[in-house]
Amino acid sequence: MRTGIATVPLDYGRCPPWLFERMRTLGRGIALAIVEEFGSEELLKRLSDPVWFQSLGCVLGFDWNSSGLTTITMGALKEGLRGLENELGLFICGGKGKTSRKTPEQIQDWGEFLGFPLEKIDELVYASKMSAKVDNTALQDGFQLYHHNLIFTKSGQWAVVQQGMSEQLSRARRYHWLSSNIKDPLAGSEYNFIEEPHSGIISDVKVKPLNLTAKESDENRKISASLVKEEPKRFFKDLKSVLSKSN
Repeated sequence: MRTGIATVPLDYGRCPPWLFERMRTLGRGIALAIVEEFGSEELLKRLSDPVWFQSLGCVLGFDWNSSGLTTITMGALKEGLRGLENELGLFICGGKGKTSRKTPEQIQDWGEFLGFPLEKIDELVYASKMSAKVDNTALQDGFQLYHHNLIFTKSGQWAVVQQGMSEQLSRARRYHWLSSNIKDPLAGSEYNFIEEPHSGIISDVKVKPLNLTAKESDENRKISASLVKEEPKRFFKDLKSVLSKSN
């Protein structure tokens, strides 16, 4: 399941170069210590915890409660671990803005470097795309994604840290995923990205989303899937009938 959500004020400033350098250096040291003591899967698990992640950003020096904590912390970790990925067994793909669109390409490059079978690479790319699609579309809460990272280990476990913004609310919302939490027990090794991916929400902004990931939305999802398979003429005829009755 998705491991949590955090909502913070939206900012438009830049991180000072001297601070980013310190965050990069300290982030590398913390990551090395955790992996050496507990393994790469443990670091993956901690990054998927919204409270731990928020604390990490503050410890690294970005102690503003704002959207920049997500993008700068992940950027500092990615740069800090550059060249150490194979040694640590931890690979960070994606980033902010245009870099987020390079996530599939970066997954492909690392997967080929590690000798992953094509099926495993495709699975990681699918996880990246589906987690983004769910938070952008299935959970219609008014936040548009602009930052996306998929982090994975040599064993194929993965986590996602991504963030959306609402300019209307002047807020950013961060979403966390962990692969081991969305395994579908009824489908063996398959992942269930759709139903109840959240395990917790941390937010100072209350909105009423159209949440198609809720268990209560199961019938809604089935009907929606059925409707898109119908002939357009029939669909619009039924829609017109419903609208006329509502008026």
